[in-house]
Amino acid sequence: MGRGKAVNSPWMYAFGMLAMMIPVQAFSTFYTFFYTEKLGLSLVLFTAARTVYLIWDAVNQPLAGYYSDRTNTRFGRRKPWLYVSIPLFVLTFFMLFAVPSGLPDMMLFLWFLVTLILLEAVMTIIWVNYGALFPELYRQDKVRKKASAIQQGYQIVAILIASVAAPMLYTNLGFGAMALVLGAVFVVFMLLFLRFTEESEEARQTPRIGLKEAFSATLTNKPFWLFNISNSFAQTVNGLLSSMIPFYAKYVLKVDEGMVTVLLASIFVSVIPLVGVWYWIIKRMHPVKAWQLSLLAYALSVIPLWFGSSLAGGIIAGVIVGFGLAGFLVTPPVVNSLIIDLDFAATGRRREGVYTAVSGFITRSSGLIAALAFLIIGAIFGYKSGDEPGDNPELTFRVLISVVPFVLLALSYGLTFFVKLKGETR
Repeated sequence: MGRGKAVNSPWMYAFGMLAMMIPVQAFSTFYTFFYTEKLGLSLVLFTAARTVYLIWDAVNQPLAGYYSDRTNTRFGRRKPWLYVSIPLFVLTFFMLFAVPSGLPDMMLFLWFLVTLILLEAVMTIIWVNYGALFPELYRQDKVRKKASAIQQGYQIVAILIASVAAPMLYTNLGFGAMALVLGAVFVVFMLLFLRFTEESEEARQTPRIGLKEAFSATLTNKPFWLFNISNSFAQTVNGLLSSMIPFYAKYVLKVDEGMVTVLLASIFVSVIPLVGVWYWIIKRMHPVKAWQLSLLAYALSVIPLWFGSSLAGGIIAGVIVGFGLAGFLVTPPVVNSLIIDLDFAATGRRREGVYTAVSGFITRSSGLIAALAFLIIGAIFGYKSGDEPGDNPELTFRVLISVVPFVLLALSYGLTFFVKLKGETR
């Protein structure tokens, strides 16, 4: 297969996002539903497992970035890590959904905890190395905006594929078979992305730096922390909306389980053309201003979900959410790359891996925020599991899918006004 101009093109780089997001979307949408509603794992044990994972994630994220930055082979810094991770991801993803039948509560908890830790360790390596390639490959603001828009367009296609295929697969074949099929799709697209990606010689020859120096800049970079804390609140909403849709369909809209696919499609099909709209908007704005606008739009877009009472109402609300979601998907990578550029200009060091890793840890802590929100709101309204949904599960999931996201996005939007990028070069 010829390569030519396809090497390092945004269209080929985005296949990595397509590869990752198909299984990851199925994971983020259905693992909460699978373990609490289908297998009956209590919210307390579910949240405990997520907490242990976050502690582990605090260690492995920065180390993955540090060792990635220090890698220097003839194949590049990032690609060797990605190749090794491919079979490990397929195995751990399958293990998470292929739960032995008849496990008692504590054994189910231990299975969930161990497989979650293993899966997240592999996902960390993949996300850190893939994300670190973005600012390396695309150095100019205009190219980054285009690459980000293409990348997020692929992400939405992946989300749509997973949203449609995953329910069909687990309904007809079971969750374990679903994991195997989506894992195979991951392998195909990941290899395609790697085939057309080449790291620059300049990046490979960057001098190695010590652990203390590698993290010192991130620990003292105020805009970097504010940017990522803000994104963490918004990322919580991404995960919360996806994971709550099955509950929203069942308890609020009172539709069949098969309609989950339709609801997810209403959000993500609309996002595909709306990514193009946001690309048109951000081309005319400073990256930080575009990021602020996207968060404001996202906050307002979750309000209609409160008023959903039928499948039609849920679909309309989903389309509106799609507009806000599209903006948030496109804008953060451009701002993050700008922060990394400013660090390089100030220090002369390229540490995309460390910045991507620390950023990933902050934003992925959103998983714990979402789990805690589920636990707290569930306790307030009496929801414990699918076996004990409480007296008013409808109100529980109206709050979780609309009120909690609005509050989190309002906080995220407020923090954007404190992000000041000094010394910027365009």
